[in-house]
Parts: sequence; structure tokens; C-alpha cells
Amino acid sequence: MSSDGDTALSLDGVTKRFGAVCAVDRLSFDVSQGEVYGFLGGNGAGKTTSLRMVLDIIRPTEGRITVLGRDPGRENASEIGFLPEERGLYRNMTALDTIVYFGRLKGMSAAAARTEGSTLLDRFGLSANARSPMNQLSKGMAQKVQLATAVVNRPRLLMLDEPFSGLDPVNQGLLEDEIKRAAADGATVIFSTHVMQHAERLCDRLLLLAKGRKKFQGTLDEARALLPARLSVIAQQSLAALPGVESVAEGAEIGGGWRECKLRLEPGVEPGDVLERCFAAGISLRRFEEHRPSLHDVFLHLVGPAGAQT
Repeated sequence: MSSDGDTALSLDGVTKRFGAVCAVDRLSFDVSQGEVYGFLGGNGAGKTTSLRMVLDIIRPTEGRITVLGRDPGRENASEIGFLPEERGLYRNMTALDTIVYFGRLKGMSAAAARTEGSTLLDRFGLSANARSPMNQLSKGMAQKVQLATAVVNRPRLLMLDEPFSGLDPVNQGLLEDEIKRAAADGATVIFSTHVMQHAERLCDRLLLLAKGRKKFQGTLDEARALLPARLSVIAQQSLAALPGVESVAEGAEIGGGWRECKLRLEPGVEPGDVLERCFAAGISLRRFEEHRPSLHDVFLHLVGPAGAQT
């Protein structure tokens, strides 16, 4: 847990009920300043509800939230950027005026918002469309404008709710670049997603959420360490009796006594330990390949297929 001076966001025992439905259940976590933090879970996990409580759109039933050292509220608006999952902009407003409007809502002067908006449109390849009404822009262009409204005030805390949903590969790459840019400028970035590959590429730490409850919080390496390591080897001798090997699935012989085997290691055993034991036992190897579990594998392990539904 971070000290208060180093914490951008803190949830302490936060619960949110809608009648008989508990959307968020005693959720506690801290996000340190400058982190890129992934908020991961399937549909109905409680991600959007949690972010809306941080923004003070809805209030928790129980628990405490601290945002940039303060309680949630309008006074945080100038330091927060938010990209909602359900997106929509004023159809008859031009692209630049749309960005300026949101900048003004966040406490920027009209001149500062217009300057930063023009810079963003240029960076996103939309300078020629600055005066185009939103209803004349393609879906991809409109998504870029929406992103610009979230970052126009150069927020200290940038929150993105399912930001990759509906984006084509080019715009997904642009969004990943903007997340990296914001973090490099010192912002704390929190994004929710059910697409684990984005979290694997971007996150310093991540939280896995299922049915409103925290299942895991930590780094990607710490998440992967929750699953036993797996190896693919080609050997001439059986490895079944080797210390640290939990199970061996032997394939067909491929000639000369060589056989491909799939090994599952005991918890806590490193692949390097097995390699050393092979040498010590005089076992000949032609291949020794580690298969690291993906974040998707870890998620399924922690929450099961039902909790991973999206």
C-alpha cells in the first residue's frame, strides 16, 4: 500500500448495492501516482460502477474513496480525464469546438483549450477536420475526438472505461501510444478492459475483478507466478521421476530414441531448476522451451469461465 502522498486513488472497503444486487463488494486497492493500472474483468464484474464512484457520479453504499488526496467531487474535475465506455458527442458541434467545450468544463480557459485541442487534432491526423461537424466524421475520427476530450486538460489522473472497445487496430495502437504518452508525462492512468493483451503490454500493475470482488492485485509477473510453469522438451530419457516435475505428457517417438514431452512443474519450481536437474541426472536434451502462462490463463484460473464472460 502506498503512503497518502504517493497515492493517486484509494478505495477502502467500497461496496455498492443496487437493491438486492451487490455490484461492488468490499473492494480495496491503491493506485500509486504515475502508474498505468489495469482494471480487468468480464461484463458485470463491477468495473464501470467502480469508476463511476470515483467520479462521484454515483455514491458508494459503504466504504471510502480518495481521489488525488480528496474525496470524490467536482473540485477534482480539472485534474481528471475520463473516457466513458458509452460514447457520444454533440453531433452538430465541430471537432475543435467539441474539444474546447470539454476543456472549458475542466476549468481551462478558452484560449488554452483551443491551443491544446488544435495540437491534439494535429497529432491524431485530424487538422483538416477541425471545422467539420461531428456528424460528418467517420466513426474512427469521432473516436479520436472523444479521446482528445479526455486528455485535453493534461490530467493528473486519466481514467478510461473499456477504451479499446470498437476500435480498429490502427486506433488501438494510437490509444496505446496516448496511454504511454500520458504516463511519460507523469499522469496516473487507469483503464478497464476485458482484453488481456492490452493489459499485458501496458500495465505496471493490475487488478482482476469478478462479480464485484477483487481476485488479484499485483504485477504481470506476480499474476503469472500463480500458475505452474510448463515446459516443452525433447529428451531421450523419461523425466517423470525428476524432482519438481508434477506431470509429464509424453508424445510419440520422433526417431533415435528422442521423444517430445510436455511437463507441468510443481508450484514454485523454476524452469532453470529443472534444467540443472536434467544435466545432473545425465538426461540428454534437444529442446527445452518454457511456455509462460498468459494473463488470460491466469484470469480463467482465478475466476473460471463464468466469471470471464464478456
